[in-house]
Amino acid sequence: MLLDALTPGQGALALAAAGQVAGQHQRASRAAELAVERARYDADRAERAFSQVEPENRLVARTLEARWEAKLAALAKAGQALESARAALPPLPDRDTLARTAADLPALWHAPTTTARDRKRLLRTLIADVTLMPEADQAKARIGIRWHAGTADQLIIDRPRSSGIPAPTPSPAVELIRRLGPAAGNDDLVAILSQHGYLTGAGRPFDVKAVQWARRVYGVPVPSPVAAGEVSVKDAAARLGCSIGVVYYWIEAGLLEARRQGSRLCIPWPPETEARCRDRIAASGHLNPDARRTRPRKTPRCPAEQPQMSAPPGII
Repeated sequence: MLLDALTPGQGALALAAAGQVAGQHQRASRAAELAVERARYDADRAERAFSQVEPENRLVARTLEARWEAKLAALAKAGQALESARAALPPLPDRDTLARTAADLPALWHAPTTTARDRKRLLRTLIADVTLMPEADQAKARIGIRWHAGTADQLIIDRPRSSGIPAPTPSPAVELIRRLGPAAGNDDLVAILSQHGYLTGAGRPFDVKAVQWARRVYGVPVPSPVAAGEVSVKDAAARLGCSIGVVYYWIEAGLLEARRQGSRLCIPWPPETEARCRDRIAASGHLNPDARRTRPRKTPRCPAEQPQMSAPPGII
C-alpha cells in the first residue's frame, strides 16, 4: 500500500510537506529561544537594580529582591518551555536524505538492515493521519489513510483476532466435543482429546479452558452432576415444598445423606428418603403450622381437681 501510493509526483509533494513541517518546528523552537533571551534580560535587570540599592533602604531592598526572584522563576519556566519544544521535534531527516530515500524506497523498505522501528519512522514521515471508518461487514475493517502529499486512500482488511480469544477449534475436535460433551465432563474430554492427539486452533494441547470455550462457542451443554436416582438440593426443596435452607440444614445435621460433586451436592432420592423427609416436615411445628394447631393442648385443672394444701401447724 505504501509503495503503491508513492508515485514520483506524490514523492515531490511529500518532500515539500516535510519541508513545511520542519519549518514550523524551527519557528516554534526559535520563538521559545527568544522567550528565554527576554526572560534572561529581565532577570539581569532585576539583579542590577537589587545590587545598586542602599543597604539602609530595607523596604526597597526587599521589594527589589522579590522582583528579582520572580524574574528568575520566569527564566526557569522559559527554559523548561524551550526544552519541551526541542524534545517535541520529530526526528525528521533533511531534504537531501528524504530525496534519496524517495528515489529508492522499495529497496530501502525491504532491506534486511531496515528495522520495524525504521519503517514506523518512515510511515510517520509520509502519513498525516489514519482513521478507522465505518464498515458494514463486521469481519472487516475499513481504514482511511491521509498522506502529507494531500491525497487519501482507503484500505479494507480482515479484523485482527484479539490475543485473548483462541483460534477456531479444528473440526475433528469439534465433532468429538459435540458428540461426547453432553455426557462427559471437561476433564474426561481433555483426556479423550489428548488420546486422539487433537490440538486447538492455536496448535496447543487441549485443557479445561479450551474445552469450556468450545462448549460456549458451539453450544455443547455441560452434563448434569446429578446421577440417576439422585436429586439436587434445589430439586429436593421443590419436591418437598420447603426452602433450600431446610435441605442444607438436614444435610449439615446428618439427617439427610448427600455426596459432593464438584461444587454441588447430590442427594440419593429413593422413595423411603422422600417419605422420611415428608414425615419430618409434617411433624415439625416450624415447617408445618397445621401440626402446631392440631397438637393437643394441656388443659388446666379445675379448682376441684387442684391439690389441697394443708395449713402449717398453729394456723388453724
